[in-house]
Amino acid sequence: MTSSPSGEGPLARRDAATTPEREHVARLQFLTWDRTPKDIAAPQHQARLARLEQSAGARFADTAYVAADAAIFTSHLVVGAQSWIAGHALVRGDVEFGAHCTVNSYAMISGKVRCGDGVRIASHVSIVGFNHGFDDPSVPIHTQAHESLGITIGDDVWIGANAVVLDGVAVGAGAVIAAGAVVSKDVPPLAIVGGVPARLVRYRGQSAKGDAEASLARLGAVAGQQWPEILARHRQDGTYVSIEADGQARASARHRNDAIEIAAGFGALPEGLDAAATLAELQAMQDPQTGLFPDPHRPIAAGQAMRDDGLALYNVLSVGYAIEVLGGQPKHPVAAVELGAPELCDWLEGLSWRERAWGAGAAVDAIGTALYFNARYFTSGRARETLFGWLALHQDRGTGLWGSPTADEGLLQPVNGFYRLTRGTYAQFGVPVPGVEKAIDSVLHNHRQYGGFAGPTYTACNLLDTIHPLWLCLQQTDHRRAEAEAIARAVIGRAEERWISGQGFGFADGQTASLQGTEMWLSVVHLAAALLGIEDAFAFVPKGVHRTRAVGLGL
Repeated sequence: MTSSPSGEGPLARRDAATTPEREHVARLQFLTWDRTPKDIAAPQHQARLARLEQSAGARFADTAYVAADAAIFTSHLVVGAQSWIAGHALVRGDVEFGAHCTVNSYAMISGKVRCGDGVRIASHVSIVGFNHGFDDPSVPIHTQAHESLGITIGDDVWIGANAVVLDGVAVGAGAVIAAGAVVSKDVPPLAIVGGVPARLVRYRGQSAKGDAEASLARLGAVAGQQWPEILARHRQDGTYVSIEADGQARASARHRNDAIEIAAGFGALPEGLDAAATLAELQAMQDPQTGLFPDPHRPIAAGQAMRDDGLALYNVLSVGYAIEVLGGQPKHPVAAVELGAPELCDWLEGLSWRERAWGAGAAVDAIGTALYFNARYFTSGRARETLFGWLALHQDRGTGLWGSPTADEGLLQPVNGFYRLTRGTYAQFGVPVPGVEKAIDSVLHNHRQYGGFAGPTYTACNLLDTIHPLWLCLQQTDHRRAEAEAIARAVIGRAEERWISGQGFGFADGQTASLQGTEMWLSVVHLAAALLGIEDAFAFVPKGVHRTRAVGLGL
């Protein structure tokens, strides 16, 4: 009979031990959690560890334990305090276990693997920290070079029976990998993943659907009661202003429109608003020649074309929808967008797709919305066909987005631009979005890269630019729906705690509450609820810029 890798043959152990001792040793091969300090200190065990230190490059904490029939073939091994490796487990390569890690029988850990503290590895798990080369079909696979990107497993991770973790994966702290899962991509912290390939099921500790509905009801009730107070707080000398961090009031056309949209979301108008007079003022903002809406509080720079002014474009949405909410329509068609194909394509191609895809997407949003107003209230030529055709030809098939990532922000710019672009085009006209699965992958990747947009990046804009694309794309597919729903529940849960009583929402954590922040956050929460199919539980329904109803005018 051959010896075990630790040098102790079962027959020799059986001959040398009494029957109770043999039973205890056999039990520890499979029920290794029963080891005692006496077992750890036993001469046979200490001799086993000493041999492994010599033959397997191993280092063991004083309270570590390795069962007699564990197969250890490593060049480097670290086993932390209170950790153990059961009999018939295979550990080979370059492996480190932190404290309180457990490797059950018949698990296999290979290649370069780093485990934090408290990692639980069930029976028949395969953690494969290397890979065969196979790209060249003219060369036999067994002769191609290996590679080892390595696997990193964070603290407090449970890996269920028969799961497989492949090379290059990072498993976040607190994650759970379901039995039988095949993990080929990184796993976020606290995520529960399952399936082949593994996908997010939910996050540990996240609210269930019923909790999300209860949170929506509470937030809706508070906001529904306090919105008149919030609007009054931002009204000075007959107009709506933004109150800056220094206490100064800043005027902009947008603030009144935000006030109108907040009230409309609760089925009302701002208290004291003269609807007819306000409608006339908003309509008078439109430039008769271009049809755009320059902001009277912020003059356009000398020599700048009106269509190159960000506010004149944004006010197509902000002012235009406020006019509709008040029961009116623009007085003039938006002639600036009714261009021939060469002129419109030149405009589109000249946008900042490479440097600032968000700004380029915002311009497309305004162009699409202007074409919506023209089609609904006036006449429109072939510009819509040109716009959608250009977008179809210029979408990045790899990411499902438009525009380029940047060195500093990664996919943030094209993801945020995707929201603006699709909002004014595909969502507004009810046209299917191309490449939705790639787009979902990119949005989720971007969300993960920013740590779920926690801390300083937890802004209404970043969450809106995540939730709206997921809500829109999931109308066409169920691709990674569970991950998107987990984000939506998290947004709802965090929103309730960020409401400032009597003031509303700040645009970002730590900022002063504002009309913009309040309207955007209420819309984000509505969209998150709509993604979950529980929007009826929330009292606020966007009626303006962030409305979700497609107009269905077609192309």
